[in-house]
Order: sequence, then C-alpha cells, then structure tokens
Amino acid sequence: MRIDVEDLHIAYDGRTVVAGAHLIATEGEITGLVGPNGSGKSSLLRTVYRHLKPAAGRVLLDGTDLRELSPVQAARRVAALPQERGGDFELTVREVVAMGRTPYKRAFAGEDATDRDVVAKALADAGMADHTGRRFTELSGGERQRVLLARAFAQQTDVLVLDEPTNHLDIRHQVELLALLRAQSRTTLVSLHDLNAAASVCDRLHVLHEGSVVASGPPREVLVPALLAEVFGVHAAVVEHPLTGDPLIAFDHRAPADGPVLPRSGPTAAQVGS
Repeated sequence: MRIDVEDLHIAYDGRTVVAGAHLIATEGEITGLVGPNGSGKSSLLRTVYRHLKPAAGRVLLDGTDLRELSPVQAARRVAALPQERGGDFELTVREVVAMGRTPYKRAFAGEDATDRDVVAKALADAGMADHTGRRFTELSGGERQRVLLARAFAQQTDVLVLDEPTNHLDIRHQVELLALLRAQSRTTLVSLHDLNAAASVCDRLHVLHEGSVVASGPPREVLVPALLAEVFGVHAAVVEHPLTGDPLIAFDHRAPADGPVLPRSGPTAAQVGS
C-alpha cells in the first residue's frame, strides 16, 4: 500500500507547524522522516495515523483519502507506534499484543482460532514468544518496544507508522528493533533522530526543516555535507560504512557548522609524546 501526503498543512493554536508538505512512502519500503526537533515530524505522522486532523491537504492510501475511511477501516490499514504510549499496561505480554486484533472483533466477542494464530505469529516475529505470561510493567524498555511492535504486527495492516521507536533504547535494542523493521514487507513510515540509523534502515528519506520537506530521495543522495550543515547545523563527512556499505556520517564534534572549530581539551599530541 502506497502513502501519498499532498500539500499538508498542520497548525496548533493558530501556529503553523507543517506547511505544504508533499511526500511519498512506496509500497513495501521503509521511508524515513528526519529533521531537527520541532521540524514537524511527529505532527505529520499523527495525521497519517489519524490522531491529528490537518488544517489543509490530505493523506492518501492507494489513492483513497484517509479521512473517508471509518475508524475500523483505518485501523485495518494503518498500525501506529507513537511516542505517547498511554501509560503502563497492567496486562500480560500476550494480552497487550492481542489488543491488536480489536479492529477485527465484534463487541464482546472472544478470540477465535485466527486471532490466536495471528497473535502467536506476531509474538514470534517480535522475539517475545517466550515471554507471553510476563507483565508488561515488568519489562525493560527494549522488551516493551518489542511488545508494542508485536501488537502493531497483530493488526495485520499494510502500513506501519512509527514515531522515533528507538528513543531511550540502548544500542543493542536499537539494532534489534531496526532489524525487525527490515524483516517486514509492510509499507513503513518512521521518524528517526539517529541519522546513521536512518541511512542504514531506510530505502528513502524525507528531510523536514521548519515545517517543510526540504529534501527527498535515497539516503546516499539526501544525506550530504551541505544539507547536514544547512538543516542540522553540523560539520560532517559522509563515508561508506565498512560493514554494510551504507552512508556513514562522521560528525565533527568540535564545532557547529556556523561556528569556529574549537581545539580539543586535554594534552596536545606533542605533550603526550614528551
């Protein structure tokens, strides 16, 4: 399923946060949104999973306006992993994942064989099949993200929307979660703070800056030093990752792009050698 965002405008309390955004997420690919804090990434994603109504413009799923769908129809097409989690669940891992079957159930209906099979597969795909009886509140941050991703898998949607899913995860859990996304065949729209993670996992990137999409394309074409300086305010070189061949951004941590290069603190090389 393809996503088309057309001339999207989003405003809060009369203040425009996204202005005239156009972007595409191609079927079966991972499309990333990157940009500084406050650039409009989360607001744009909220319109895609219908948490926020745009002031103008539209979101199309295979040519159908998202707002023309009923809540149930939309929930069968788009699953979301937002930043705001809605608090802790006093439920078991399996119970949380089974919530993903809600769009397919009649009121007060119990699970059927299809529900059980789908939940079991979602748990297995997310690597949580051995933790079904544990309480969600007992899990680590990485385990919770896996459970919430499994819940999204259980919705059996063609589209998956994730808002900074690697936030607050250690490096191992970040790598594991991004590997889970790569293993899926869903159309995925994800915002990421880590530009190197975005370059590695995404097929296509859209760069947001001050509410506008300022660049779009494959990571290798988009993440160039000039854009990194203009949008993110950093000096950087882009090289080839020695293990994967993906673009790897090496940041100069001594200075922002608009400031002087600062000398390193501590002893100089000459002092160390003396």
